[in-house]
Amino acid sequence: MTVFDRMESEVQSYARSFPVTFERAEGSRIFDQKGDSYIDFLAGAGSLNYGHNHPELRDSLIHYITSNGITHGLDMHTTAKAAFLSALEENILKPRNMEYVVQFTGPTGTNAVEAALKVARRVKGRDTIIAFTNGFHGVTLGSLALTGNRHHRDAAGVTPTNAIHMPFDGYLGEGVDTTQYLDRMLSDSSSGVSIPAAVFVECIQGEGGLNVASAEWLRNLEKVCRKHDILLVVDDIQAGNGRSGDFFSFEESGIKPDMVTLSKSLSGYGLPLAVVLIKPELDIWKPGEHNGTFRGNNHAFVTAAAALNRFWKDDRFITEVREKGDYIADSLKKIAAGFPDDIIEVRGRGMMRGIVLRDGSMTASICKTAFDNGLIIETSGPNDEVIKLLCPLTIPREDLSAGLAILEDAVGTILNAQGMKLAAAE
Repeated sequence: MTVFDRMESEVQSYARSFPVTFERAEGSRIFDQKGDSYIDFLAGAGSLNYGHNHPELRDSLIHYITSNGITHGLDMHTTAKAAFLSALEENILKPRNMEYVVQFTGPTGTNAVEAALKVARRVKGRDTIIAFTNGFHGVTLGSLALTGNRHHRDAAGVTPTNAIHMPFDGYLGEGVDTTQYLDRMLSDSSSGVSIPAAVFVECIQGEGGLNVASAEWLRNLEKVCRKHDILLVVDDIQAGNGRSGDFFSFEESGIKPDMVTLSKSLSGYGLPLAVVLIKPELDIWKPGEHNGTFRGNNHAFVTAAAALNRFWKDDRFITEVREKGDYIADSLKKIAAGFPDDIIEVRGRGMMRGIVLRDGSMTASICKTAFDNGLIIETSGPNDEVIKLLCPLTIPREDLSAGLAILEDAVGTILNAQGMKLAAAE
């Protein structure tokens, strides 16, 4: 019995899928205690867009630590925070003509969502929030109310409240604009749906199965929000920081959210950091109304500033991301073409892609086979029917090709075996 078996809660999940003890990591690879190497298509569930231990980010952090830089400063002003805010302003907000103030919340994405919920309700004086089918916004009680997944909702022990779920883009089938349904429900005083404080949306639903909202649907959603005096909040915690092929996942649509939540890869190094970007006129907080001991992670500020200055000063990095995203999409389409009876479609955008299997019970076996052959990859979707790729955006083409080859082999191994089993049964 290992120390993990003796000491760790049964709630652990990733450790069950990847049952080895990892020791070190570099770039797009992670190594176990035996020295075996795995290509990482999970990347900290999207928290390592720049890979493991990127040398420039690592060196910036080491220099800061060995210079006795501030580690913990609550929300006091520090040079590390100033450097991060300046990098965010100069590399991200100004080039996109965006004007937001930055609220530092507790260190994880769900903390950012909770803060945005409070702001929306305070500003509008309403308690209801609209979210969407298959959305995932966190597992603390406020954000859990917005999350669609029954597995997570049932774990709360109480019924999540003050949220209404509407159909996401494509949920009712092709050709159905679900924003029209939303508008009708909000326009009809007898629909039973009250005017909410805000609409929370993921432009690409990561945990929900890589469902992608079209640019037109997002623009229509924004129009509905403006028509009914509702705030529009984009949860960009997983799809942000370049994952979609733009820094923000909503950029191609041209919408202007009232608030944006960011976390995961914001620090660039896997260090906890979460913020809410808030339009200045909505920043109605009184000092200390929403606080938290760890809302000022200076080590994360250091690596976040280094990442923004390293990767976002021009378009070279994001151009490479888009090229890799197209390569991934083409490779997945090739895999899907070999199994038309088993693989329904390829989904996603940018470097947030996946394949959808008709039978979700096959995905776990495929991921296990891939892991046995040196690839870490996970599933998503309401029935775990999607095999989801979240490779580091910086992954070398050789590792990307090698990982896709392992995935293709695993898909073939499991689906061919399943086909033979079904044929024998007949």
